Order: sequence, then C-alpha cells, then structure tokens
Amino acid sequence: MSGSSFGKAFNITTFGESHGKAIGVIIQGCPPGLMIDANIIQKALDKRKPGSGISSTNRKEPDNPIILSGTFKGQTTGTPIMILIENKDAKSKSYNSIASLFRPGHGDFTYQKKYGIRDYRGGGRASARETAARVAAGAVALLILDKQNIKINSYTLEIGGIRAHKIDDISEKEKNDLQCPDLDAAQKMEKKINDIKNKGDSLGGIVEITASNVPPGLGEPVFDKLDADIAKALMSIGAVKAVEIGAGIGAPKMTGFENNDQIFSNGFQTNHSGGILAGISNGDDIIARVHVKPIPSILKPQQTIDEKGIPSEISTKGRHDITAIPRINKVCEAMLAIVLADHFLRQKSLG
Repeated sequence: MSGSSFGKAFNITTFGESHGKAIGVIIQGCPPGLMIDANIIQKALDKRKPGSGISSTNRKEPDNPIILSGTFKGQTTGTPIMILIENKDAKSKSYNSIASLFRPGHGDFTYQKKYGIRDYRGGGRASARETAARVAAGAVALLILDKQNIKINSYTLEIGGIRAHKIDDISEKEKNDLQCPDLDAAQKMEKKINDIKNKGDSLGGIVEITASNVPPGLGEPVFDKLDADIAKALMSIGAVKAVEIGAGIGAPKMTGFENNDQIFSNGFQTNHSGGILAGISNGDDIIARVHVKPIPSILKPQQTIDEKGIPSEISTKGRHDITAIPRINKVCEAMLAIVLADHFLRQKSLG
C-alpha cells in the first residue's frame, strides 16, 4: 500500500491495523540531540486514547509506546525513530456476523474494489486506530517546535450543530470532557450526544486548531504551500471532510477591503488569512478549522449489499464512538505539528 508516508524533511510512515498485533510509526529526519522518552509520547497518546468521556468507545487500549530505535541515553540520534503501540483490547469476533457486508460510510466498499481484499476487523488500516501512530509522531514533532517556542492548541467549536460562542478563554475547555471552552454550549453538546446515543446514531462537529509564535517565511511557493500542506495533512485524517484556513468559508462573503489584513509597523491589523499569505507564514497565528463527519458505525439499521452484491440490512454493533470529537482534536494538533516541523526543517536547510 502506497500513501502511508507524509512529509519531506520531517517524514513519517505509519503502519498496522486496528485489530492487528500493533500499530506504529517510523520517523525520519528528526534532528539529533532532542531530549525524549516514552513518557513524552505517552502523555500525548493519553489525550487521544479510547475509553474516556461520554462520546467515546469502551475499547480500553493502554496505548503504551515502545521506542525501538533512533534514541540513545534519552536523546534523539538523528537516525530513524520507530515507535510501536501494541493492540491490547481488540475484539474481532464482533465483526464476524458482518464480515461479508459493506458498512455504509466506511472504506469497506472502496478497499475491496481497489485491493480485492480487505481487513473487515474494525476497518483494518482505514480505522481511526491508525491515528494513534500520528499522535506519537506529533509528540516528536513538537520537540522540534518547542525549541522555537511554537505552541499548538485546539478546542471543540461545534458538535451536532451546537456551536461555541464564548471562546475568549480557551483554558475553559479543560473543565469538560468535550474540550469546549464555552461551558454552556458544552452542556448542550453533552445532552445532544446522549440523545443521539439512545437513538443508535452519531454526530459530527468542528475543531479549531491554532499555532502561535510561528515565524514568518515557512512554506514553499506553488504546490507546497504551507496552507496546502496543512489542508492535506488534516484531510488525511479519516473522518475529516473539509478544512478552513483563517476566514475560510467566510472569506467569499467579504469584500476585498474587508478580507485584506492591513499592514502596520507593528504587524497585521486582522488575521483573515489565518497566518498564511501566498502559501508562506506571515508571523501571525495559524488558524485552521476541521469539519468532522459523524461516526459511520451506528446501531441504527441501514441498507447495504454484501461482497456478492446481494442487498442486506446492517446494524454495526460493537464498541464505537458517538462522535470523533474530542479524541480527534489531538490528532489534528499532531498533524499540524508534523507539517510545521517539516517546513521549519526545510526552511532551516536554506539558511
């Protein structure tokens, strides 16, 4: 399978399946001399791992990272880093009854058409389980960004059509499981999640990610624009269906005068560009919003076909999230960190 690698100067390759023995990532291009241990990666994985929060699956994976190469005496050596994460709580029997059926909203149908074979146990490579490897790689990327004081944060902006409006103090997100800084909106989101769960259905939402203290000059002209790479990185997350940068879908509703970020001696007056102009960072905060589809595994009966094309009905039982948010928030942070680390190292090579 091609398409399992991302990045140039800082390159990651993920491997493994949802119900296989393990998943993991190989990282190439990480500079030597960065202090690292499994605890740093563990802290990142703990924020993504299943089994916590009202919206999450009951699958209990410890997600303990094992660093197999690329470090010595607690430091990166500049050689490829390999991180392994064993699958400890996979229950493949849950999929036996629907092994021949194509689950609506999943990659079952398209994987079968492309490869002529598919791992029906939780979707195999197409499972959200793969994102744990991305989070592990993101934790390493953040070691590079921390040296430059670049900080990445995210919060839940919307779930099931309920949008946060009180977002002045992002730290308020730590007061609820949904990572929403608007506590009133968070309560409404929780109620809607419980209502939808009782109906055997699922919800989507929107996550906002910000990178601050990003120096100007990161990004490449034309096809390797910084915002293009950010969009690709975020769109590569399985549940993501749209990405906005800066004003995003609001930009077409403005005039040119309204949308332009006027420039003064102390910087830009506004940040409709989302910190990126002509594909290159301008020194302002990089702002992206990720639109996440509802989880496709639902109890509610749906129409489908089997591998022979025979019509059938399916109800996806087992342990599944009601919404990918807020677990996906950490994945979005990781992918943005990987892009910025990659472009920082590419820019550094010019100097």
